[in-house]
Amino acid sequence: MGCSSLDRRIKSYEIKKDISVMPGMFIITCLTGGTKEHYSFTAPFDERFRDYMVQTTEHLMNCGFKIIYGYTQSDEISLLFDYDEDSFARKVRKLNSILAGEASAKFSTLLGGVGAFDCRLSAFPNKNLVIDYFRWRSEDAHRNSLNAHCYWALRKAGYTKREATKRIEKISVADKNELLYSQGINYNKLPAWQKRGIGLYWKETEKESINPKTGEKVIAIRNRLYVDYELPVKESYYKLIETILSK
Repeated sequence: MGCSSLDRRIKSYEIKKDISVMPGMFIITCLTGGTKEHYSFTAPFDERFRDYMVQTTEHLMNCGFKIIYGYTQSDEISLLFDYDEDSFARKVRKLNSILAGEASAKFSTLLGGVGAFDCRLSAFPNKNLVIDYFRWRSEDAHRNSLNAHCYWALRKAGYTKREATKRIEKISVADKNELLYSQGINYNKLPAWQKRGIGLYWKETEKESINPKTGEKVIAIRNRLYVDYELPVKESYYKLIETILSK
């Protein structure tokens, strides 16, 4: 069998069907992964792990796609693409595989070990749903944060895994805050990034430069990636997302 015949025969088994996101839709990808269970990170929140996630998000926002907002909480990263981004003809398989590979490679390099991410894509027809998506992730961050602080406060107080899990099942937010307070933790005073996650977005900054033709000093406008560890809450946060979408 000739090489070209073998090539055609084997490739005939390849699943080639691609789905592309239609123009006029907002693309958001969500990556989850990391390997914090296998390394000595502090529970419930670890600044080194946080920094790895932020740096991985920064890398994804600079790896060739036009991404206007990145959001990370726990072991999750959400990326909002520019409305007109059309890399790889907006093919879902390509976007998911490339971003998962980039995230896994960057995180593993930072970790000095193996870290793996998966990636899934959502397409939204309007800005309101995009805002709702990030509201949903912000609310999830708060819920997970409160539960994690309660769980680990109980573990440190001598509860077993099962006892700690059962203790916080089905109790109200107010009761969880009271539980933490009884353990010497004021949840309201914990760092904002632990409760609301971290946002990354582009900001215009002024930088002194030299005009190459005249040699005169000029003020140049540059876009730089800003890491926001103090994201606003509720309506102020939704307004931030709306402002990013409007640029």
